[in-house]
Amino acid sequence: MDLITPAQRDELFNSFERDAFHLELRDDYGSPVEDTPYARWQRGEPDDYAWLAPWMTLMKRVTGDGKTVRRVRVVTEPHSQYVGWEHSLTHLNLEAGEDIRWLPRHQLPDGITFPVSGNDWWLYDDRLLAVGHFDPEGRVLGSEIVEDPDTVAECVRVRDLLWAAATPHAEYKP
Repeated sequence: MDLITPAQRDELFNSFERDAFHLELRDDYGSPVEDTPYARWQRGEPDDYAWLAPWMTLMKRVTGDGKTVRRVRVVTEPHSQYVGWEHSLTHLNLEAGEDIRWLPRHQLPDGITFPVSGNDWWLYDDRLLAVGHFDPEGRVLGSEIVEDPDTVAECVRVRDLLWAAATPHAEYKP
């Protein structure tokens, strides 16, 4: 399986036309970019969010062009420490134009099965998937590009189902 890097995946934001959607299914992630800010948060130290600037700049540009960027975060309650940290940062994503909703695992629609082996994925314009692959510690190995129409259609169906069931960030009280 060929994997693209996170930077190559982010390049996909330069070519999509309408909508990018991210399904997040993990309660913990590992990222070299996040390691130091996350450790600071755990110690109660302030953060200047400089590490987030490239993503925020990209999101402001994309959403400023009238495109939508949405996420559903499927989370376990009570939250892992990582999800608590992620929740505390979400206001920054919203300020950059993203629309983020939360869906506790115990509220998943009955009988839901997740396509692409239950991995996270980005769906661009209902036609292209970037399926995330992770090591056992949650570190990103890369993303697999999938354009198979049946797989994409199943992800569109799951997206629509979860989006309708999830709670907007402003209303989600963990």
